[in-house]
Amino acid sequence: MRAPQVVRDPTLPERVTIYEVAPRDGLQNESALVPVDVKAEFVQRLVAAGLPVVETTSLVHPRWVPQLADADGLLARLATDGLPPSQALPVLVPNERGLERALTAGVRHIAIFASATETFARRNLNRALDEQYAMFAPVVSRARDAGMAVRAYLSMCFGDPWEGDVPLDQVVAAGRRLLDLGADQLSLGDTIGVGTAGHVTALLGELAAAGVGPDRLALHCHDTYGQALANVLAGLRAGVTTIDASAGGLGGCPFARSATGNLATEDLVWLLDGLGVHTGVDLAALTRTSQWIARHLGRPSPSRVVQALA
Repeated sequence: MRAPQVVRDPTLPERVTIYEVAPRDGLQNESALVPVDVKAEFVQRLVAAGLPVVETTSLVHPRWVPQLADADGLLARLATDGLPPSQALPVLVPNERGLERALTAGVRHIAIFASATETFARRNLNRALDEQYAMFAPVVSRARDAGMAVRAYLSMCFGDPWEGDVPLDQVVAAGRRLLDLGADQLSLGDTIGVGTAGHVTALLGELAAAGVGPDRLALHCHDTYGQALANVLAGLRAGVTTIDASAGGLGGCPFARSATGNLATEDLVWLLDGLGVHTGVDLAALTRTSQWIARHLGRPSPSRVVQALA
């Protein structure tokens, strides 16, 4: 299989952690319901390809995300599948009820999903912007007391389809509040894919000035306008070493119609491999996995690298 020629950039991090979101963020946006056996094999294949973090599902009410209504069954299945004990398999929890389900399932890593804007908070969480923190506070506190790692997603960091441009200081304030609740990591979401490299650099600079360094941050880029890889490179140059991506470019956001596909993990790995940045991911195995899940979904993968290597 063809691989990129490696030209190491010494200004970039030597190693990057890819936070794989396809089983959750990818499949939640599909119109077809994927059987739990296929989901379990999808997770197993991603782990086998070397992805250190694979977000498996979301413990939301099935009414809101019917594609993930089998979350409890999937977690029970994965618990018996012999995956490495060190493998991170986080789940998204929306509230304390979701946390209860995560605790029952023996989950060790959770994520919460907040908004940087008022409109999206009300549409996605049925809460005002300030009210969302009160909802998340007991979730984070109880999870930390139980020894869980907690990630906080912050959506609409680079633009909102209803509110337009989002001020940098508004994003910084929201992110600081989530970290102050006790989150270990803050993932900055370009939910509708309108961010550019300069915008990423500016936001990371404002966060650094507010005492939030790149070691506590991740980038979650959507490729709506073809800017995801450029935005990732800007993040790497600022010292970010965790990048979210979705195998085959699956996913978006079911609550924001203008949010198209996530950054494809294969496209990200090709970039990082060419830069000499270590990820531990086997690109060939990952590509085969994305071709496999694409067949189950009945459509080709949107990943440019998957298309090229196919």
